Amino acid sequence: MAPDQIFKRWVHIALAIFALSFVYFLCADLWMPISTQSRVLHPVVNISAKVSGQVQVVHVQNNESVKKGQILFSVDKRPYMLAVDKAKLAVESAAQTNIELDASIAAAQAKVAASQADVDELELEVERVENLIKSNTVSRQLYDQTKANYRAAQAQVAAVKADVVKYQAQRGHNGNKNLLLRQAENALESAQLQLFYADVRSEVSGHITNLQLSPGNYAQAGSPVAAVVVEKGDVVADFREKSLNHVRIGNEASVVFDAFPGRVFIAKVVSIDAGIKDGQMSANGTLADPENSDRWVRDAQYMRTHLALIDQPTLLQSMPSGARATVQLLPIGGLASWLGKAQAHVISVIHYIY
Repeated sequence: MAPDQIFKRWVHIALAIFALSFVYFLCADLWMPISTQSRVLHPVVNISAKVSGQVQVVHVQNNESVKKGQILFSVDKRPYMLAVDKAKLAVESAAQTNIELDASIAAAQAKVAASQADVDELELEVERVENLIKSNTVSRQLYDQTKANYRAAQAQVAAVKADVVKYQAQRGHNGNKNLLLRQAENALESAQLQLFYADVRSEVSGHITNLQLSPGNYAQAGSPVAAVVVEKGDVVADFREKSLNHVRIGNEASVVFDAFPGRVFIAKVVSIDAGIKDGQMSANGTLADPENSDRWVRDAQYMRTHLALIDQPTLLQSMPSGARATVQLLPIGGLASWLGKAQAHVISVIHYIY
């Protein structure tokens, strides 16, 4: 066979391989999509103090395992202890004020009784003077004076009754319904809560990381000083939109972690995100900002899927957040599923190299 014929044959073979590879990758992208843009993600909870103060004690170390409710660090408690003492004194003062108001009410009610007795006596006096003036036994001046004293006594009764109402309003209800006492007890509970917050506790179980505190630092309320990586995690993978055309929730998948070369883990699709950041419109009062591009073929949009391991669901708890992986989806069965699994095993072996 002539050299040019040999060359021509190799060209045909190369073109055939290229054509077959091209068709294979087109079909694979639709029926057995694969993504190297995959990683393990754990929820991360920021740790911040709810009250401000100078850090006195740090109870944990960076990357230490912590439990929900465990104390991580404590700020200076003295100002909050003084606030609790002050609130307790306010409760005692409210109780004492109520006792004083009870005494004032009793005194005002006694004055009402005394003033009412004067009114009753003057009322009889007015009747006697009216009978006497008819017979011209007493002067008109005495009658007018008696009537004036009677009206003054009635006004005095109204005044002392108003004092009773005023003191009763200040006193309020008895027992736990008393306003002054409830306000003082509410302030006490608030001060005790602030004192409780002086010990900063973990809201979740996990591993604390990025701890940037030491005794003497000042912790500002609401400012994160550490993070807790939650033990529970999932595998997220980004696929092009067309690659997810045949993917449904519950489809089987193969996952290859960079940390475990040579091993393929069985997983399933648990969810597909409803949107991405580029699809979010903020109501910020500005006009629309359309994309300007003169490219005929734009970059494909990637959508995020979430997967859960089936054979070893607890494996993710021991893996760090951000660990890289390769995900092979198997949306349809038959030959495509077999080829996809074979492709995942090949990739797992290649991970020994890089």
